[in-house]
This record gives sequence, structure tokens and C-alpha cells, in this order.
Amino acid sequence: MNRPIPGTVQIAVRHILSDTTTGVMTRTRRITWRDTQYRVRRPASGKHTVELTCSECDAAVRAEVRDEAATRRTTGILRTLAALSVLVLVVAFGYAVHEGGKTLPEGQSLPVLFPVSIISIALAIFAAPMLFVMSLRYNGVSKLDAPKLHGIMPVRN
Repeated sequence: MNRPIPGTVQIAVRHILSDTTTGVMTRTRRITWRDTQYRVRRPASGKHTVELTCSECDAAVRAEVRDEAATRRTTGILRTLAALSVLVLVVAFGYAVHEGGKTLPEGQSLPVLFPVSIISIALAIFAAPMLFVMSLRYNGVSKLDAPKLHGIMPVRN
């Protein structure tokens, strides 16, 4: 079993074997890869650079590992931004419904904030789920240097 060990993070070095796109009108993309899993120790504070090796091609992949507190702080900030995006979405939607439902006299236009609320609704619809998913995926490890067709992915239990 892959039980989490305190003070470590489990990551995978992904080697992409093939990336093909088929179809003319409807595109279908098929990616095949092979992962090599590593368990990396987190530093007590700050950042630490580690060098991992791809098992497929023996390429060196450099990654930066952040400490536990910075990882929790970044995850919390991303979730807070996601919650604020949902709040902006609700408030802007309520304002747009309130102002858009009014019957205006001839020659009078909607307030200036109405188009702003429509734009903020459109942005918040995309921003809230994206920020929340980013907070779930963030594990404090980022790729510094790697050859083409390589990536560093979090391992979920």
C-alpha cells in the first residue's frame, strides 16, 4: 500500500511514449505514457532541488520541492480564491438579473456596471473550478528542467 509518510511527497516522472491526433472534423487525441514513482523528502523550510531519473530513457529531471507549510499556504490561497470567485459569480449574477429585468423608459440605457457584471460572470464560471482543481492537484513540487516529453505529476492514493 502507498501510505503517506510524514515529511515526504510522492511524485511520478512521466515519460510520454506517443502522442497521436486522429480525425478531421472531430479530433481525437491519444497519449500513452509510463510513470516512474518516487518518494521525495520535503525540506524543513524553504525549497530544495532534487534530481530524478526517468526509467525509460535515463534522462535527468530536476524538480523543486517546497516545505509543508508553504504547500499548505499555497493550497489555502488557491481555495480561498476559488471561494471568492464563487462569491463574485453569485453577486454578479444577482445584480445582472436585478438590473436586466427592469423595464427602462425610452432613451435610457442600462447602468455601466451591467456589462461589467456579465464579464465577471463569464470569468468566474471558468476561474472558480480551475482554481479549485489547481488546489487539489498542487503538492509543492514543480518541474525545473526536463527533456522534452517528460513531466512531473502528483501521485494520488
